[in-house]
Amino acid sequence: MCFPSKLKEGNLVELKKEDEWIGELDIAAFREDIKKLGAELEKNQGSDDVRHLHKMIMWSNLCGLVGFATMGLSVNLLAIVGLSTFTFSRWTMIAHHICHGGYDKVHPNKGRFNRFKFAVGSLWTRYMDWFDWMMPEAWNVEHNNRHHYNLSEKEDPDLVEENSIGVREYEGPVALKYLNVFMAMCTWKWFYYAPNTYKELKLAKMRREGIPIPEGVNPADAVTFKNFFSSKGTGCYSFWELFSVAFGPYL
Repeated sequence: MCFPSKLKEGNLVELKKEDEWIGELDIAAFREDIKKLGAELEKNQGSDDVRHLHKMIMWSNLCGLVGFATMGLSVNLLAIVGLSTFTFSRWTMIAHHICHGGYDKVHPNKGRFNRFKFAVGSLWTRYMDWFDWMMPEAWNVEHNNRHHYNLSEKEDPDLVEENSIGVREYEGPVALKYLNVFMAMCTWKWFYYAPNTYKELKLAKMRREGIPIPEGVNPADAVTFKNFFSSKGTGCYSFWELFSVAFGPYL
């Protein structure tokens, strides 16, 4: 990915016509431009960003309050929208930015709104900051490290093209393909994301401790709920371990 016109071995790569611009791209200059932009944006951070974060937290909590207050009134749209917006915003608009370190240098509360503190360390912290199907510690490894350092490559655990290869190559009725995609839309957090992020956390711990990756385990393979029903399993943790630390408390 870092050598658009040549492979690391020096062999030429034939680019498609629409990709020919990549061969002319000055990678070193592009890298410097990105670094300068990052430094400039960092200088512009300040109290306005902190106020914006707390405004988003307020609106997110308000959605959650509305959802929880109305969920007992049978199935109703207000509760559905409130709870789903609360859950969605807590992850994508609050946890995502904090866990990327976006507020490390500007927020006065370093004990909470910091990439190494937010939602991690205890079940209570997770409950108060970001309570979802997946463990925040596992997501930090899977997303911040594995995903962002392998964007659109085979090692990227969030590469949709790779993860959906089973649907793409399925030769059965098209209707079943659509059904598969629909079911994935409804279940992906607990079916795929919780077990796969936890796999990345376990493998990262093994690498740090110098423990060899178990034989037969391909780190690039996604772990889903289906693994618990196969003889192969996950190769590095059991269902009960995942249940007890990840989505069990969420249930």
